[in-house]
Parts: sequence; structure tokens; C-alpha cells
Amino acid sequence: NLSAALKMPNVQLYEGDIRDAGLCERVFKRESIGQVVHLAARAGVRPSLKEPLLYEDVNCRGTLVLLELARQHHVRKFVFGSSSSVYGNSRRIPFNEDDPVSEPISPYAATKRAGELYCYNYHHLYGLPIVCLRFFTVYGPRQRPDMAIHKFTRWIDEGRPVEMFGDGSMKRDYTFYSDIVDGVVAALDAKMDFEIVNLGDSRVVELRQLIGLIERALGKSAEIQQLPEQPGDVKITYADISKATRLLGYKPKFPIEKGVELFVEWYRTNCGPCKGK
Repeated sequence: NLSAALKMPNVQLYEGDIRDAGLCERVFKRESIGQVVHLAARAGVRPSLKEPLLYEDVNCRGTLVLLELARQHHVRKFVFGSSSSVYGNSRRIPFNEDDPVSEPISPYAATKRAGELYCYNYHHLYGLPIVCLRFFTVYGPRQRPDMAIHKFTRWIDEGRPVEMFGDGSMKRDYTFYSDIVDGVVAALDAKMDFEIVNLGDSRVVELRQLIGLIERALGKSAEIQQLPEQPGDVKITYADISKATRLLGYKPKFPIEKGVELFVEWYRTNCGPCKGK
């Protein structure tokens, strides 16, 4: 994922842990950092149920380490990658940034909400300009292999059963990665003191519909293995992006149909039995 970026003359890679305050301090000093986009985290709802202490340590302590260094080094803008999971099983559809978020239903969601609260704390106490972006189910080429679209594509391509939790009616707001990048860059450029902003496609897709789109793109049929719903999974995510449009000029360009086609095209070239076909 980093090979192309590392060829750019203005890119420097440091490998480490955001909980390592000493390492992060050396990076801040060496690079004279003026803006921070904080996307590092332990991700995923289901794994967080098995390792809640690790999620708390990385996502909460790691965020605090970066906020404290941003304060000390007078960073001009801090952008925090939050998650739609903070909305829990909200009954208000679509999800608006002013909706209550006091009932997260997974440790991962709780740590992301904690990160937002730490961000507000540093803005309130120290005047640090911060934008918290609530990402809605980001996908696209080079995504993590444990994510649904990647897993489903691999399983269908290999002729393996597709594990479908629940009856397939679960709904998600899938957002293509380049739309997210546009939103992040706009947040860096925007003049804002503290804001929380949704970044999504603002369209819901049922799980069964998603599997159908992948089948069509691959030209193969899926064998469905229906399993019980998983604890921590929300019923629906659906972004109200009116605030992002108003403050950031955000306008998603890739509907799920096109995004799945682009992902499968990448997958065929780089992964799986159909590689190179």
C-alpha cells in the first residue's frame, strides 16, 4: 500500500507505535509537523470484543499521545478519524452529528467516542483546531483483507461459502476510499475551530444487495452460509452528509455499484485464483 507513496520525495516513513510517546516526540521535532491526520487505530468491531483492553490502550492512549504532542508543537490543524460506530443502534435515520452518541455497543465504538471527547478537551483547554471525521464503512482497492467486501470477493472467487451473519437485511453506508480522502483533505484546508463531521455516501445498501453486486462484478454465484447475528454489530449505518457538504464542499463521487467494480478489478489483478485474468 505504501510503495507508490514512498517514491515521493516529500514522504518519510516512520515505523512505530502511537503509544510510544518518545518515538512520536522525535518525529514531531525532526519533521516540524504543522498538521496531523490521525488515522492510526486498532480497527474492527468484532475483534474489539475479544481484546477490549488492547483497543482501549491503542485507541485512547495513542490518541492522547498525539494530541499532547500537537499541543506542545502548536499544530495548526488536527484531523481525527472517528467512526460511524459511535452512533450505536440509533433510531434516528439518517445519522446526524447532533444525534445522541451515549450508547456505543462495542468496545471499538466506545474508544472512538472517547477519542472525540479527548479531541474536544484539547480544543476547549488549549484552543487546538480539530475536526473529527466520522467515517462510514470505507472500502476500495488495497483495503484490509478482513473487511467484508474483500472477504466476500475472495470467498466467492474461490468457491467458498460466504458467511452471512443474520438474514442479510443489515444495512450499511459504504464509502469509497477516494471520497474519504477528498473529505480529509478538505478538513485540513477548512478554517474551523472544532467540528464533528460525517463522511459517507449517504445511501444504504443491504448485505444481500452487496453480495449480489460482488457476484455480478466477478461473474460468479455465491454460496451463502447463514449464521447468527454477531454481538456489537449495528443494524444500520446511514450518514447525513449535509454538514460535510456545507462546511467541506464534500460530494461523494463513487456509488457502491462503481466502487465494487473498481475493487473487483483491483482484486483480479492483484489477488486470488483469478489474478491476472
